[in-house]
This record gives sequence, C-alpha cells and structure tokens, in this order.
Amino acid sequence: MASWDPQQYERFAEERARPFRELVARIPTTSAVAVVDLGCGPGTMTATLAERWPDAAVLGLDSSAAMIAAASSLATPQLRFQLADAGQWRPQRGSVDVVVANASLQWVPDHEMLLPLWAAALDDGGTLAFQVPVSTFDPGFGEVAASGRWAATLAGAMDATGPRSASPVLPATDYVRLLSTAGLTVDAWETTYYHVLPGEDPVFEWFKGTGLRPYLDALSGADLDAFTSEMRQYLRRVYPPEPFGTILPFPRLFVVAHRA
Repeated sequence: MASWDPQQYERFAEERARPFRELVARIPTTSAVAVVDLGCGPGTMTATLAERWPDAAVLGLDSSAAMIAAASSLATPQLRFQLADAGQWRPQRGSVDVVVANASLQWVPDHEMLLPLWAAALDDGGTLAFQVPVSTFDPGFGEVAASGRWAATLAGAMDATGPRSASPVLPATDYVRLLSTAGLTVDAWETTYYHVLPGEDPVFEWFKGTGLRPYLDALSGADLDAFTSEMRQYLRRVYPPEPFGTILPFPRLFVVAHRA
C-alpha cells in the first residue's frame, strides 16, 4: 500500500480540484440524506459535498491513515471521515443517495465487480459518480522501473503490491453498459486537461503525490536516489519545460449514473 502524503497531494490542489467540481456539478440528485466519498484524500473536496447537500450526513473514506488524519481536522457533526478501503465498502441496498469516487477507482482492481453493488445501494433519485484517468494514459513509469539497478527490487515489489502492468479502468462504453444494466441512466464523457505546471520538475512533483508513490515506497537509500534522478530526467524529456511552465496533458473519464 502506498504511503500517501497529504501535503504533496495538495501541492497542485486547484488542478486536482477542478475534475472533482466538474464531476459533482453534473450530479442530478437534488436532495440527499446520505453521501459517501470513496477515496476522500485530505478531505478538502469532500467538505464541499456537505455544502452541496446540507441536510445529508457526509462520510469520507480513504485507505491512507495520513490522508484521514489530515481530513479529520475538517470533521463536523455533518461531515465524518473513516479509515477504510473503498474496495471493501459494502453498503446496504437503498441506503445511500450519492456516491462519489474522484480519481480513486484506478487503485481498485476489481471495481467493475463492485459498481453493480454500489448502484444497488442507491435510493430512488440517487447517483453514483466517478472519474478516473483514461485506461490508455501512461506516463511511462514502467520504462524507468524496468531499467537500472533498481529493476529487480521494483519487479518484486510491484508484483506483490504495486502498480499493475495494465490499468483496471475500462473503456467508457463498458461502464455505460454495466451501469445501464444495473438500472441507472448513464452520462459518460472524456476530458483532457492541459495543465500548465510551474516550478522545477513539476510533472515529477505531480506524480510524486499519486502514481509514483508505490515505486518510491519500494526503494530506499542509493537506489531511491538513483531512481528519482532517472525519473526526473525521463519526465523532463517527455514533458519538456517551456518559458511559461510545463504542459501536462491529462485525459480523464467521467461517469455519472443516476437512478430515476
């Protein structure tokens, strides 16, 4: 399990918040009693769900103790946070009005098996909404991981607990079929964000808070230093800096599934 760093994750808070806001804006549910955020991270965006549905009990779940510790400072009688794995969440049928999973299901390998269970938990008028990196998006970490003196260490660690060779994210058409079959009306779309990131090695710093975490956690000492240096150089080549910043194209898939 990756050791997530709330401060590193929030370094690009505005860029990470925009997909969340655009996802939630498309949710048609007008009133709610129970709202759940799967993979709530540091909780800053989860708190906006309490504003959107002021009469709802809002629960944020995350598998990272560090993220939940950061989120807990935002807790109120309406807004709670709990250490839990989204892949283990099993709500009762008809027990929830809104389920949000923002950039978290790509870390849940079997989520296609869970979506019908979560759909069944929606009360009438409820919505299941999530966004993930599209399945074809690959920054190329594996190329660097498979080279150099760290390759054997990473191969063993990644086979056991780390990133998969293929994304578990499905094509949009598969999600439409899956959730339509579950009795929901599905709105799905893709958006590519062209983030202009400031600073030195900003793409490395971006992924240091997300996709690179399992790789970095598996290494230490000189191997970690060498891998970090090589990864920085690699990402500079793939995403070259320009006078105004570094462009990071990031394609995301959005799904909003509603029970009438």
